Amino acid sequence: MLDWVTDPQIWIGFFTLVALEIVLGIDNIIFISILAGKLPPEQRDRARVLGLGAALISRLLLLLGLSWVVQLTEPLFAVFGHDISGRDLILLLGGLFLLGKSVTEISHSMDGPAGGDGKKAAAASFTSVILQIMVLDIVFSLDSVITAVGMVDQLPVMIAAVVVSVLVMLFASGPISRFVDRHPSIKMLALSFLVLIGVVLIAEGFGQHIPKGYIYFAMAFSLVVELLNIRMRSKRVHQEQEDSASSME
Repeated sequence: MLDWVTDPQIWIGFFTLVALEIVLGIDNIIFISILAGKLPPEQRDRARVLGLGAALISRLLLLLGLSWVVQLTEPLFAVFGHDISGRDLILLLGGLFLLGKSVTEISHSMDGPAGGDGKKAAAASFTSVILQIMVLDIVFSLDSVITAVGMVDQLPVMIAAVVVSVLVMLFASGPISRFVDRHPSIKMLALSFLVLIGVVLIAEGFGQHIPKGYIYFAMAFSLVVELLNIRMRSKRVHQEQEDSASSME
């Protein structure tokens, strides 16, 4: 009954799936970090925990409803000769939502912070943030669950991998959120990533598969370049401060 404990193939599949789930969850962490950053500081950690908790619940529910997930790939209707399934519809709507939300956030960031209405506005914002996180969690969870189904046959292994990956993301979300909050250029880059992911989801919904490896490589390369820029700007400011201090002596 416990033969799986000594089966190396199951453990290899488990750790591979955990790694892939974490990679697939990067966009989810970015989205949650940006939305949580709009809340008052005392509410941000709670929003991140609730957001990732919703992600965990939605993924587990989808895993427990595997027969329903499989049926999502069956065509419902055709558009211009292309069959549209339930999964395609979810990806299309999720991509449009993510695209619209990201463009709106970029516009607000460029316009500057707007005034609020005290505690009432903050409370409404918290509810809105949680609802938006839950909507996108369903889309991101669908991609995650389909990956899990394609890699591992045992349901308990899938559930364990999803739980471990979400726990890892939970611990990583705090430092990532604080880093994004401290560096506005990183936030703009992250929003640009979400625009890219939204376009990819829409393309996937129309049957145009884009390898995720290309997208993650582009994101990683852009992030490294921006980190180098941040370090260069920091050194320049430090040098200017030193020169100013020495000139005053």
